[in-house]
Amino acid sequence: MKIISLETYVVAVPPPHIGGMYWLFVKLKTDNGIEGVGEIYSATFHPKAMVPAIEDTFQRYLLDHDPHHVERFFRQAYSSGFTQRPDLTMMGIVSGLEMACWDIIGKAAHKPVYELLGGKVNERLRSYTYLYPVNSKGEYDYSDPDLAAEYAVRAVEQGFTAVKFDPAGPYTAYSGHQISLEVLERCETFCRKIRDAVGNRADLLFGTHGQMVPSSAIRLARRLEKYDPLWFEEPIPPGQEDAMGQVAGKTTIPIATGERLTTKYEFFKLLQAGGASILQMNVGRCGGLLEGKKIASMAEAFYAQIAPHLYNGPIGAAASFQLAACTPNFLIQESIGTWHGFHAEVLKKPLQWEDGYIIPSTEPGLGVELNMDVVRAHTPYTGDRLHLQMAAKPFDVKDSAPARG
Repeated sequence: MKIISLETYVVAVPPPHIGGMYWLFVKLKTDNGIEGVGEIYSATFHPKAMVPAIEDTFQRYLLDHDPHHVERFFRQAYSSGFTQRPDLTMMGIVSGLEMACWDIIGKAAHKPVYELLGGKVNERLRSYTYLYPVNSKGEYDYSDPDLAAEYAVRAVEQGFTAVKFDPAGPYTAYSGHQISLEVLERCETFCRKIRDAVGNRADLLFGTHGQMVPSSAIRLARRLEKYDPLWFEEPIPPGQEDAMGQVAGKTTIPIATGERLTTKYEFFKLLQAGGASILQMNVGRCGGLLEGKKIASMAEAFYAQIAPHLYNGPIGAAASFQLAACTPNFLIQESIGTWHGFHAEVLKKPLQWEDGYIIPSTEPGLGVELNMDVVRAHTPYTGDRLHLQMAAKPFDVKDSAPARG
């Protein structure tokens, strides 16, 4: 069996752009007619730069190769251009192409991918969602703690046993910074009101995105400990594992991080520094399914758990579910609501979510098929924004509203 072709689709996500501005889907085809789909979690460059890079990687390292040889593909792409280091953009490309290979492998074997990566250990996957509060004007409003508490109750009533929110101010190109007393108070207010609203029916997941320097993160953590969050997410920027360990050592709240990290090497340094007990790799960025499995297995030796990150489309989600299903140290999976809306429309059959849990597909491969009519109707993406963006100006204590995607 050999891979003979690649198709790339840059799908524009309609407003309100839940899951990002666009999704980068790839489709591989073999000489015996099997097709596999994947998703690249791209953030660094615009799709007009990413698509040629995807095609270059495909032609160099996958064309005319057996899709089963994912180790060979990973090592050659990882070493491309005499690098042999965790390159974020290359690993995003590798991740999407590699999960498409696994989709083919599973279809050829007539097995879900999780059965080929150790076998299913989780029949259902506990899930959480961000809170998406809508105010009386029909607008998303992330600044009102009472509205957040109301939507937390709604999420619990749907079946969720954990909810995430991020009231710690904007994330900027100049983070980390020292957040203000006003923001510290707002963060505590959000935690208090949501905890009062849901009681012990749901865990609180306190999301940040590297906004703070370590001393600021420790100040905030001390305020939040009384509300017993399940985690404090990425309190400082990635890249300094010892600094993350400094924060972890000063709070009783578990530290979760990893959405911006790639490969076993970066996660090893984080674990070695004691920087996190919950790893949030994104399968569409970290190096793919096999690399994600290696990261999870390494975490197991550190008594750490995984909570795969997911703010992208349903192909990356399906791959993430495959990893979670076969991982014994799985904690919880990020869900984007209940997988309704455009996440459902772009698939022939929606992802399955029931009473707070994701149900892994029993179909071969990743278990999903794209609705190509919908894909083509939303291709190409013509906007200028990247998948996600940070504020271009430094943090200002007089303009510190909660972050918006």
